[in-house]
Amino acid sequence: MAQPLGDEEKGVRFSPDVQSSSSDIAPGDPSIPNPPASKSGNILSRLNERLTALNLFESRGIERVPLHERHEVKASDYLQMSLLWFSTNITANNMALGMLGPLGFSLGFVDSALCATFGALLGAAGVAYMGTFGPASGNRTMVVARYFMGYYPSKIACLLNIIIMLGYGMIDCVVGGQVLSAVAGGRMTVIVGIIIIAVVTWVVVLFGMRLFHVYERWAWIPQIIAVFVLVGSAGPKFDTSIVSTGSSQTIAGNRLSFFSLCLSASVAWAPAGADFYVYFPPTTSKWKTFLMTFLGVGLALTIANVMGVGLASGTLTHASWGDAYSTSSGALILAGYEGLGGFGKFMGVLVALGLIANNIPGTYSASLGFQIMGRHLARLPRWFYSCVGVVIYTACALGGRNHLYEVFDDWLALMGYWVTIYLVIAVEEHLIYRRSVGFDWDAWADPAKLPIGIAALLAFLIGWVGAIVSMDQVWYVGPIAKMVGEDGSDMGIWVGVAWAMLVYPPLRWVELKRFHR
Repeated sequence: MAQPLGDEEKGVRFSPDVQSSSSDIAPGDPSIPNPPASKSGNILSRLNERLTALNLFESRGIERVPLHERHEVKASDYLQMSLLWFSTNITANNMALGMLGPLGFSLGFVDSALCATFGALLGAAGVAYMGTFGPASGNRTMVVARYFMGYYPSKIACLLNIIIMLGYGMIDCVVGGQVLSAVAGGRMTVIVGIIIIAVVTWVVVLFGMRLFHVYERWAWIPQIIAVFVLVGSAGPKFDTSIVSTGSSQTIAGNRLSFFSLCLSASVAWAPAGADFYVYFPPTTSKWKTFLMTFLGVGLALTIANVMGVGLASGTLTHASWGDAYSTSSGALILAGYEGLGGFGKFMGVLVALGLIANNIPGTYSASLGFQIMGRHLARLPRWFYSCVGVVIYTACALGGRNHLYEVFDDWLALMGYWVTIYLVIAVEEHLIYRRSVGFDWDAWADPAKLPIGIAALLAFLIGWVGAIVSMDQVWYVGPIAKMVGEDGSDMGIWVGVAWAMLVYPPLRWVELKRFHR
């Protein structure tokens, strides 16, 4: 008897984006051509045929990568895992995040640096954990989510992932536009800078995994040079003596809030953690995959966040830096290169263009998310949704460049709530209920062979309730959050995770007893 097909698999059968081609075997091997696409009179299909004929173009969408299309893993591939994530996160937007420690939460240099470091490292562990499922399954991260949350409830996580990835794309464009505008002394508008960042991102994402891996393999080099120069130029002006202000309760609450914010920014990559490893075989070492991903994400975010803390500390004692920050966080980064003349401006350009490396993986992951949302959406190719995603966040960045950045910044922690709740459900399902039976990765599009998802959905919603009553945001402070310190503290992640962690195991036990899957 034929197995029933899920919505996405039904759609994928008719999608012009789906080709099981050898061109997808090795992300960095341009010598293997794409096979010819099927003929069609449809305009989109004809355009797709032309694109898939291009060298380096990835035609695959969300369908599982079969074993015979995976390439042998080499020692250099593990290094590539680290370089990919290091390039992605050693960027200006993460420096801007670090600035919030002293300037947003009134924390001292040491407190801010410690919270930024350990928040980044803890979040990186979540990204690394999800990354191990890429080689094991051959499935994209939000497809893997079906095995933890069920076929239909996992679409909630997928939708939230699209929002967060496009939201970060908007932030990247705005910060990059700010830096480029500051470099040009205002002669280039932020609008032009936004468009530059968006267009280069679009070109790389359009081609897909192979060009993406090549780009990220080298993108970290100019960024780390720019950071080293910034350390030498701005480091002497860092005020490491500033201390946290407020009562002991308030300081404790601010530490927790900033730590949670840095954790949210880091762990936000977890819903994309497996997307870039699906062409590696199941024999890929899990501990090496975890370690190299952890190091790539953790080290890059730590460096960038602490640089932001240092720049923010200097605004309290140097008026020119304070004036620059009042213009934008990008202007403050450029102020760190004061005294270097044209070379400093060149470094500023490198910093701005480095945001492209941060923007590419998020846009790529969001494009896959659109296909996962439903069978009709899955009929359109991945590259089409790459275009849609770039248009959406570019329009948002252009229309709200003076205010939308601050609005979304207030929602960063909110995005961290759902990711951490999802992660605790995944870990418990994996370690408690799947340790002995494992996963049937071939059933990725068969709802009848995937969990019902009732237990995961209920735990997810209960966790959200805990997060809501414990959050401390500009627009809402929950009753539990108000109990910490004089001004409250953001405990949304911790209460949300705790509630979901407690209720999921018994709910899942009941679900298995009743439905046996």
